[in-house]
Amino acid sequence: METNAYITFLVLATLLVVVDGQIIYRSGRRYLEHSYGDPAAGASMTRLVTVLFHLAVLGVLALLSTIDSGGDNATEAVVWKLGITLIVLAIAHGVTLTVLARIRDNQVAERALNPQHPPQQRTAEPTVAPVPGQQGVDPRVSPSLEHRDPYSA
Repeated sequence: METNAYITFLVLATLLVVVDGQIIYRSGRRYLEHSYGDPAAGASMTRLVTVLFHLAVLGVLALLSTIDSGGDNATEAVVWKLGITLIVLAIAHGVTLTVLARIRDNQVAERALNPQHPPQQRTAEPTVAPVPGQQGVDPRVSPSLEHRDPYSA
């Protein structure tokens, strides 16, 4: 494989790995945030799994770049290697999703068995300063619903 084709393959394949890794990180972070009591812990675990994904796939990519594809010209060689890269990337993506799901399942099971951990705290609603002329009435509440008993029919 000539030098330009080799560099083209490495750039395109690395770009594919980085884009897929970012998709895994962003989606995985949201997926794991709710299984841990602390959203930062879920983001941290997702970051670790994503780094492992990047290192493993980029390592396979480096090994794949050294294999002779046997194509007639440089374009065929790049396309052949990119095809193999996409297959490897799909397998690695599936394995990573399985790992994230297993981590989440373990955390959910642990929280169910150990109820001492408080559930994730919801943030308090923001305080609304009264607007002059409203006599301290919360503008989010309709005046007709303000004094209504929530338990009456």
